[in-house]
Amino acid sequence: MSIWSRIADALSALTSGEGLAAVFDRLRGPRERSVLFTIAVIALGAKMAKADGQVTRDEVSAFRQVFHIPPQEEVNAARVFNLARQDVAGFEEYARRIAGMFRDEAGAMTLRDLMEGLFHIALADGQYHPNEDDFLHRVALIFGLGDRDFRALRARFVQDAKPDPWGVLGLEPGADAATVKARWRQLVRECHPDGMIARGVPEEAVRLAEKRLIAINRAYEEISEGRA
Repeated sequence: MSIWSRIADALSALTSGEGLAAVFDRLRGPRERSVLFTIAVIALGAKMAKADGQVTRDEVSAFRQVFHIPPQEEVNAARVFNLARQDVAGFEEYARRIAGMFRDEAGAMTLRDLMEGLFHIALADGQYHPNEDDFLHRVALIFGLGDRDFRALRARFVQDAKPDPWGVLGLEPGADAATVKARWRQLVRECHPDGMIARGVPEEAVRLAEKRLIAINRAYEEISEGRA
């Protein structure tokens, strides 16, 4: 059964009057993590798309860049998006329920993967609105990500200034060479497709790690060359 068929089943199980938030409580077990991840990105993305006061075609098309949505399954993706927009539950309630599903060590990395998908959507229209920054920062805090992780994510995506290599790696400027190398190796391991799929990131979204790896390697090289 495809991930989109499982999403359709989860949506069909909603009773009259239930919002999309109820789906999060029903998705339990490692097998459902990829389904939850997909719904979470679409649902939080729908909430965020309203943060800057408008939903653009670029933001909607960004979902298709994160996930390969077969034409016959677009109706299910659209239903998730619209349910999230119409749900009286706020994005903070969504974020809390999602965070509750990823409480182990692998889950913490999955939440960072999810945040990366949201940053991708936020920057899809070429602008980074202050309201989107507030939204993402608040979601990151609910997910248990510290300011260092948030700054590292933002440094990789927000290109209003020259990327700070220390920020990309999530390190304080001037960290010693051993610390820099250890952090670089850790981030590279987290980008490995097998590891991402094992922690619940669907195959369709793994391609996001390609850009992450490029930024991580570039930052490491810049810091290393600066020491030479």
